[in-house]
Amino acid sequence: MGQQGLSAAELLAVVIGTGHGDDNVLHLAQRLLAEMDGLPGIYRASLHELQQIRGIGFVKATRIKASLELGRRLLSISPIERPMIVSPADAVNLVMPEMMFLEQEHLRLILLDTRNRVISTPTIYKGSLNTSVVRVGELFRAALKDNAAAFIAIHNHPSNDPSPSPEDVRLTRQIYEAGQLLSIELMDHIIIGQQRFVSMKERHLGFE
Repeated sequence: MGQQGLSAAELLAVVIGTGHGDDNVLHLAQRLLAEMDGLPGIYRASLHELQQIRGIGFVKATRIKASLELGRRLLSISPIERPMIVSPADAVNLVMPEMMFLEQEHLRLILLDTRNRVISTPTIYKGSLNTSVVRVGELFRAALKDNAAAFIAIHNHPSNDPSPSPEDVRLTRQIYEAGQLLSIELMDHIIIGQQRFVSMKERHLGFE
C-alpha cells in the first residue's frame, strides 16, 4: 500500500518513532492531532508547545517539526524552468504552501517578465496591511529592481477567510493606478486563506 495509503495519524506515528502498527503510538498521534487542531496547528506550534502534550518530549517534537518543514520545503522548490503564470490558481499554487499557515499578514509580489514567467517572489510587508501602512512605492521599487514587466500582489488573511475587506479594495486601487502611471501592470491582487483564495481582478474589485 505504501505511505500514500496511510492516514495522517499513521504517518505521524511513524515520524514519532515507530511503525504505524503500534497502537500506543498511534493513539498518541491521534491525540496530538486532536489537541493541536490537525496538521496546520502542529505546523504552527513551537517545540515548547508540542512538548506540553503528554508523551511528546524534545526528541519527538523535533522529529515532528523537522518532517513538516521538509514537506513545506519540498512544496516550495522551484522547478528548473521558471514557472509561467497564466491564471490566479497558478500564482496561488506557487506561494500557498508557504503562506497559508502564517499567523501574520504578509504581502508578497510575484514579479513577472514580458512572457509572464516568474522572476522572483519577494516579501514586501509583514503585519497588518492597510493603505496607511503600505507604501505603494515600495512595491514598484521591487518591480523596477528586478526589471519586471508586471506583477501580482498576493497576501494572506490569518483568519483563513480570504474575503476582501474595504481596505483591501482601496489598496488594490492604489496599486493599480500607480501601475498605470509607471507602465508596470498589476495583473492581479490575490488574497489567500487556508486552501481558498480570492482574485480581486476576477471580482472587479479595485480594477477599472
